[in-house]
Amino acid sequence: MFKDIWGQAWEAMIYNRRRTAITMGGMAWGIATVVLLLAYGAGFSRAIEAIFAEWGTNIIGTFPGRTSQQAGGEKSGVQVRFTQDDVDRLANTIPGVMHVSPDVMKDVTVQNDLHSYTWTVHGVRSYFNEIWSLGVGQGRFFNGAEDEQRAHVCVIGSESKAKLFSGGWAVGQTIRLNGVLFTIVGVLSPKMQEGGENNDRNRQIYIPFSTMSDLKDTKYLDGIWLNYRGNYQLVEKDMRETLAAAHHFRPADHNAIYVANLMTQLHQFQILTIALQVLLSLVGALTLGIAGIGLMNIMLVAVQQRTREIGVEKALGARRRHILLQFLAEAFVITGVGGASGIALAYLVSVLVGRIPFYSQIALNAEAADIYLKISPLSIVVATGILAVTGLVSGMIPAIRAANLDPIEALRYE
Repeated sequence: MFKDIWGQAWEAMIYNRRRTAITMGGMAWGIATVVLLLAYGAGFSRAIEAIFAEWGTNIIGTFPGRTSQQAGGEKSGVQVRFTQDDVDRLANTIPGVMHVSPDVMKDVTVQNDLHSYTWTVHGVRSYFNEIWSLGVGQGRFFNGAEDEQRAHVCVIGSESKAKLFSGGWAVGQTIRLNGVLFTIVGVLSPKMQEGGENNDRNRQIYIPFSTMSDLKDTKYLDGIWLNYRGNYQLVEKDMRETLAAAHHFRPADHNAIYVANLMTQLHQFQILTIALQVLLSLVGALTLGIAGIGLMNIMLVAVQQRTREIGVEKALGARRRHILLQFLAEAFVITGVGGASGIALAYLVSVLVGRIPFYSQIALNAEAADIYLKISPLSIVVATGILAVTGLVSGMIPAIRAANLDPIEALRYE
């Protein structure tokens, strides 16, 4: 029975092949739109994650500020100052913390025999490289022994190397930081970074924290960085409470210390990307819905044209479900062939388009944060689900109308 029903549906489609082709084209365009919009939303989400992953996500930085609320006997407006004791305190009291590093920075004159620039130098611990996932392209990062020995070694950024040594080898060469001689032990891999003389990390230089005292007083820290395992909100809460108890301010006083929690920012972006994907899915569904309306109209026309045929079938003993399945089968064949063609079209477009410039338009070394139209199995499943619902709804209404025709009135139809 089902074989006969599918055969009749196929014959009807072949008989009206122009109409069928146009309807299939509409379904193909609709499903291709859904798949490509979902791929774009997923690509945008991957681009945002790539930006954060470039530096690491489980990272929190805190910087001293000035109190804005009274706490106990302390008045507001007191300057908070971090010391090495705070670094030890955070490392020993906060669960889940892996590494904690002080950060003391200063803009200094950087020179070699041919060039002179003013760049930022950071005095940090040897595991700062692991906290920030800096990535060493040549040589190595300085180690703990060199930090303890106050060694005059440094690690420079990729652009610092290019400006100081052009295409030459930098590891083992010496530079002067505020006139003090340092040996380069490593060159960092290029990082995606927006341009600007003052905020480009590819120009920054890292030296052991103990050696930083030759360039600047390190009694008070400019900031503290840590990485961790666990819940980012709990770690930030514990950090605020620990520092508040040590420096006598309220944990809720956000002006006393400033916190840069990368997971908080990533979570906010993830909410935006989810909202974008939902919006794009709705737009795609509406586009496919328009194609579904076209399919419904075509099937209603088919019912009208085949009214006498339906009457003959009912007179010969065909039941309502047979008529219903006959027209539903035709609708599903059109939907299925159009959907398969649309998915193939979406794959073709994704291959031809490839990479859509996004962050690389405003940042260097940021090709990984561009949008790639990679069609995932989930996108296909979601699009197929929307397609199936559209085909069912679009085919069911004409099929019910055909099944409910009175055989006597159908035979009289001209």
